[in-house]
Amino acid sequence: MSEVSPDVTDLAERWARARAEHDHVMADALRDEIRAEGWLVQDTAVGFELIPVPPFEVWPTLRSLPEDASAAGRREGSSEAGRGGSGARPGTSADTGTEGAAQGRDGSADAGQVAEAADPGRHPGRLGALDAERVAATEAAPRPRPEGSELVGRSDDLHGHPEWMVSSQLLWDASLSVSRLDETIVAPAEVEEPRAAHSTVTVALLVDGRPEELRECVRALVARTEARILALDLGNLDGAGAVLQELVREFPHRVEAWHVAELPHWRDGSAGWGESRDKLLRLDTSDVHVVMDTSMILAGDAITPLVKALDDDVTAAGWKGVNPREDGQEWLEAEPGEVRALLGHLIAVRRDTVLAAGGFPTEARYYRNADLEFSLGLPGILVGLGKDLPVHQERHRGQDDVDPEYRDRESRRTYDRVLRLLRSP
Repeated sequence: MSEVSPDVTDLAERWARARAEHDHVMADALRDEIRAEGWLVQDTAVGFELIPVPPFEVWPTLRSLPEDASAAGRREGSSEAGRGGSGARPGTSADTGTEGAAQGRDGSADAGQVAEAADPGRHPGRLGALDAERVAATEAAPRPRPEGSELVGRSDDLHGHPEWMVSSQLLWDASLSVSRLDETIVAPAEVEEPRAAHSTVTVALLVDGRPEELRECVRALVARTEARILALDLGNLDGAGAVLQELVREFPHRVEAWHVAELPHWRDGSAGWGESRDKLLRLDTSDVHVVMDTSMILAGDAITPLVKALDDDVTAAGWKGVNPREDGQEWLEAEPGEVRALLGHLIAVRRDTVLAAGGFPTEARYYRNADLEFSLGLPGILVGLGKDLPVHQERHRGQDDVDPEYRDRESRRTYDRVLRLLRSP
């Protein structure tokens, strides 16, 4: 790791003073100068930290990310996103679309597809039912010897076979009555039952360190579900942002990544849990938004049952549901079914409903009890599916590795709002 020059340190000290004085214009300008020198400056509880610019695009703060999914856009070629120089917005996204799949990179038609179109009989399974049947019958039947009507006008030996002449005339008359060569023959359309639209699903991950846990979580999601994965990296803690970028390259059509320089609040930074989760929600474009902690590892498809539980009356479905005692001072794990709140380890929600309700509680700086506050702010029914879902939780470092004094202070701060929600009519 290269040494930080005194000039860069001086810029960072001026940046810290500008932030303390709320001079955001100056702070932004100084941050850009620091980046031009090859460094990123991060806000911490004790001042600032300088880290080398990583080989992928990094936004300075959560607030600098696009306000919503429609403003975010999607760039093609996630492996190219970290190389800069294009003038596009900072950030990294996988190309999740299929548009243009029938063309090469230069826009020309794929040679294999041209050959297939020219000789559809080579792939009868891709034809329509009627055409496939015709191709199969043609290729399976032996080539017939010319005889009968095929020889009309070509042979002098018709007088010895008068039945051929009659058959030929009947066939010709019948063909004229039902077909014309200058008209397109259209097979009758098959009547199909209307199909229910499939909901699009995104699993949203908040990346705040623990790189090996992240790798295992994402690979299990890719292997056992068809959901899209949207990840927000806070500060590249312990190299987790770099691992996330490796996963983008490994699964370019499944994983989309955003990186910010801000550290998470629970690691002496300024990016709170609620604000980070709300940003993920607004960067998403799917019908169903799945809140998932990277400590959760799928042993099977645990996402589909959650999505299926979101019927007309159900807004959210989660792994574990809880209900409060009458005094509201304690929450008990509930049996599968309707619950008052869901724990934030794994929850599927209707994205449009959550947005209409105001999104995530952005005042929550730490996750603990913020899931209760989030649940109580949702309209409709919440259901917990219970431990039968094929998923397990690894050691929850988001709780175990956090300073106990910080954890208790922020948990109490959030729970004060939870109590107000419980007591409100």
